[in-house]
Amino acid sequence: MSGDKEIIEAALFASGEPLDMGQLKNLVHGKNIHELVQELMDEYAARGSALEIKEMDGRFIMQVKSEFAEKVKSIAPKELRSPVLRTLAMVAYHQPITVAELVERRGPSAYDHVRDLEESRFISAQPQGRTRLLQTTQRFAEYFNLESSDPEAIKRKIIELAKAQKMGLDKWLGKQGIGVSPMYESLMELCGIEEYIVVNPYTQAEEERLKELGVLIISKGYKEKVGAYFDGRIIEVQATTFEDLITSINMLTEYGSKRKAKDSIEYITELKDEYIDKANFIIKKVMPQTEMVSRMINEMGLGISGGGVKIAPDYGTSGEGKEIGTEAEILIPTHKNAQMDVVKRICQRYDAVIGGLKNI
Repeated sequence: MSGDKEIIEAALFASGEPLDMGQLKNLVHGKNIHELVQELMDEYAARGSALEIKEMDGRFIMQVKSEFAEKVKSIAPKELRSPVLRTLAMVAYHQPITVAELVERRGPSAYDHVRDLEESRFISAQPQGRTRLLQTTQRFAEYFNLESSDPEAIKRKIIELAKAQKMGLDKWLGKQGIGVSPMYESLMELCGIEEYIVVNPYTQAEEERLKELGVLIISKGYKEKVGAYFDGRIIEVQATTFEDLITSINMLTEYGSKRKAKDSIEYITELKDEYIDKANFIIKKVMPQTEMVSRMINEMGLGISGGGVKIAPDYGTSGEGKEIGTEAEILIPTHKNAQMDVVKRICQRYDAVIGGLKNI
């Protein structure tokens, strides 16, 4: 079988996912693709096959009919999500690799990926001290049509897959992943970002780890410093106010889940409104001692006066060596005294302001 229609049939079978007209035209140049696909659809329908070809939003897919899908569900391979597939690629390329090493490279989500891959029998794990040693199984070789489960043959297959996806080997192996400073790790959950590692990008001592990353999420104001030894994309975020947090989530949505980001923004907006309502009952005027405090006060809508209650961060000395807050009546927690969770951190600071004003 080498006709145009058979080539399209083979493509739909091999792909396992919907293909559009453009993809099919690349295989059969200058032909009436839609007519050929329609002929295939009619033939499969007429023969009463357990398979069918369906059109979905202008794309075509070959699949098991619904009445048979449930019967073969137990032996059908599970589809691997992109993050899980890249974790599998890392195990295959670097095997044997420990769970601890894998998590360091791929982030905490690797624990869930390992569980999924073990359940699918793509990898096996052997105890090694306090961790486990991972490697691919014969099922991995069979799934990817490898003649051998030899590690070198597997490495060649990973390189082939990376080229086919036009992603580059580094990206397949997590070297173009996302790094985030510890103070913003909880921001990843708000954005629905599964793949990341926690790093301290503010010191050049982390330079080797940073080489494996393509994106760094850092505090606003450090881009120039970090850019001196990191050549990837730097995204500056901040979480002084609820509005800052919303802006930061919007900046990172492309790397996570739009639905999760939307839900998080709705939740944060509700919190913001609650604190504005609380501040409405406070009549005392305030005198912010730093720009950071001023932005918080403005979001809450508190009155400002030169003779108002002095509010300052609790860090004592600024980066320029200037003493801050020595005469302040209310101190806002920062750095070691602040919550690590970004939402809780803002609430903690706003509570300090509102609670302090009520007690004065």
